[in-house]
Amino acid sequence: MRLQFMLSEIWIGLRRNLSIAVSVMLVTMVSVFLLGIGLLVQQQVDTLKGFWYDRVQVTVFMCGPNSPEKACAKGTVTPEQRDSIKAQLGEMKPLVKNVYYESEQQAFDRFKEQYKNSPISDYLQVGDIPQNYRVQLADPTKFAVVASAVEGAPGVASVQDQKKTLDKLFKVMNVVTVGSLVLAGLMVVCSVLLMATTIRQAAFSRRRETGIMKLVGASNLTIRLPFVLETVLAALLGVGLAVGGLWGATAYLLPRVARVLPAAPLIGEGAVWVLAPWLAALMLVVAVLTSWATLRRYLRV
Repeated sequence: MRLQFMLSEIWIGLRRNLSIAVSVMLVTMVSVFLLGIGLLVQQQVDTLKGFWYDRVQVTVFMCGPNSPEKACAKGTVTPEQRDSIKAQLGEMKPLVKNVYYESEQQAFDRFKEQYKNSPISDYLQVGDIPQNYRVQLADPTKFAVVASAVEGAPGVASVQDQKKTLDKLFKVMNVVTVGSLVLAGLMVVCSVLLMATTIRQAAFSRRRETGIMKLVGASNLTIRLPFVLETVLAALLGVGLAVGGLWGATAYLLPRVARVLPAAPLIGEGAVWVLAPWLAALMLVVAVLTSWATLRRYLRV
């Protein structure tokens, strides 16, 4: 099988079906881009989970002037009750790593700093957030143990678990990831159908040439291989464009995310290059299998 002959056949096929080959390339690019986005987002979610869950805290809010009467029927927490709560939390080591006291003024200042770009901070006053103990756990999943120990204690208004808030956030991000992967799967199906259509049209337009090749003794592999390579070439070009798009998206977005979350670990642009060979291998397998199956059905030589 001469290389020059094979290359000429591929060039003829691409030139005859240029518009469809470009369509295969573009559909492959979109499907691989969406698939890559979904996988990168899921990887980022898993990274952030480990980072934030290690820093998750349980907040024990103490009774203050604005606390609900049901939990704080006896009024504002006394210094003795506050010391008793701290001692009770201290006895729970090693489950409890650290306990930080936060006054009403400190709670107000921290909230204003965290939500300085949100209009909600304009309506907050000192005392709206009661004094509290922020408890760092050795194992964030053991929130119920700490909560049951201090909930209902004299001077305790409520116990808040930050992990529940983070779980809601990560649940939303997981839904977005699943949506991207489902859409990517549909686009891969579209790529398969378009590849099959391209092969079928190419085989029909070149049926005279393939017939002559068979008469002169060409093997099935020699006849079918140019069609397969045309599809593979279009698919790999699409993968290349998709990987370039993924790299551009991460290079553009990650620095902006880093400015908003300076302490959070980000996956980095290297994750794209780790993912790229797997995406290329996936589309290579899809292109070869689709092409060969279509040729066996429509190009009977």
